[in-house]
Amino acid sequence: MKTALKIFGFCVTLIFCFGFGFAWRNIRHWEPVDKDALARLFSSQPTQSPEQIFRDSYNKILADYERPIVPKDLKYAGMEGLMDAMGDPHTMFLPPADAKEFSTETKAKLAGGIGAKLQQDALGAKTGRVFEGGPAYAAGMRDGDVITSVDGKSVAGMRLDDIVSKIKGEAGTTVKLLVVRVGDPTPKPYTIKRQEITIPTVDSNYLTPSGVGYMTVSSFSEPTAEQFDAELAKLEKHQLKGLVIDLRYNPGGLLESAREMLSRFVDSKLVVKMKFREGNEEVAKTYPGLVHDFNYPVVILVNEDSASAAEIFAGALRDYKLVTLVGSHTYGKASVQNVWPLTDGSSAKITIARYYLPSGQDIGRKLDEYGEFKTGGLDPDIRVDMDGFDQNLTLGVPARDPQLQKAIDYILSRQR
Repeated sequence: MKTALKIFGFCVTLIFCFGFGFAWRNIRHWEPVDKDALARLFSSQPTQSPEQIFRDSYNKILADYERPIVPKDLKYAGMEGLMDAMGDPHTMFLPPADAKEFSTETKAKLAGGIGAKLQQDALGAKTGRVFEGGPAYAAGMRDGDVITSVDGKSVAGMRLDDIVSKIKGEAGTTVKLLVVRVGDPTPKPYTIKRQEITIPTVDSNYLTPSGVGYMTVSSFSEPTAEQFDAELAKLEKHQLKGLVIDLRYNPGGLLESAREMLSRFVDSKLVVKMKFREGNEEVAKTYPGLVHDFNYPVVILVNEDSASAAEIFAGALRDYKLVTLVGSHTYGKASVQNVWPLTDGSSAKITIARYYLPSGQDIGRKLDEYGEFKTGGLDPDIRVDMDGFDQNLTLGVPARDPQLQKAIDYILSRQR
């Protein structure tokens, strides 16, 4: 009995000392004891989870911040901070407008447009390219035309994005444009019915007198492989001495699209090996039965803005010794992302794996302590550096494009 009383007394003393020590800071400063903290200390309730802390903080800001806060803005800021915490430039939160634009890029489809790629111009918007088969082309508009008015209102001096938003609209509706053409002083009106536009990601040109086919691939989107086939068929109506595929400034896109394109070159071959978080691996291979007979040399142009699927396409073909790379080193994006759509139209783009080329090469970009490029990407077989500030530089024109000219020279040297 005496032993039990001693143990009880010891426990009471221990609890008193612990409680007194906990409260001593408040007593010393003549402050009331923090009852909530003391209650949490002796409570049997578990510590709040990160999700609960975030939710409580979110609600507290909405309720007590010195000015009203738009809940959506706070939520999006939280999502952006969550993604930024990964330290990965390719893991990001896309608000609804950005998510919609990203979807348009990957699908290469525009819900309601006139079928033209526009550029900023002092008078309004200049058509850098009018898509064949689109409503603007059918109406008579051509490359180089300048749109000065939309639905009777001048667009001179407006931001390009604002002009584009005025021209876009629901498919089936019409837009009235006033257009100026070089060499014609009289503006011409056009009434164009908007329609769903499949955006060209592949373009081609037969270069004379060299006899070389030149093809640009601006991104790897859903229709890219089909567009590649169509443009290649146009070029092969000529007796090609070689083909130049221009992937400069191609940011990449869909792995599946690059896989389909590679299937035109190799049958049932490895495209990439992907390594995931838990150490498991997946491989992607080309599809059987789609190989085209390229009975001429193929050169691929690359630069530091060639990334992702563009690097997979160029790197895999070089691994199989089917192409020569000309230009400067590529970006070095060796990660794979999945896009998860969220309920309000926004999206989360998250890195899920790293990829390796058929040779096993990891082309991941590495930076020095100052954030400058150190290693990574694909090094070209023939390096040709260009001055981006050269006023005479015009991509796609051999006489004004040193990398393209070097590619042509290399192809012609193979003919001898």
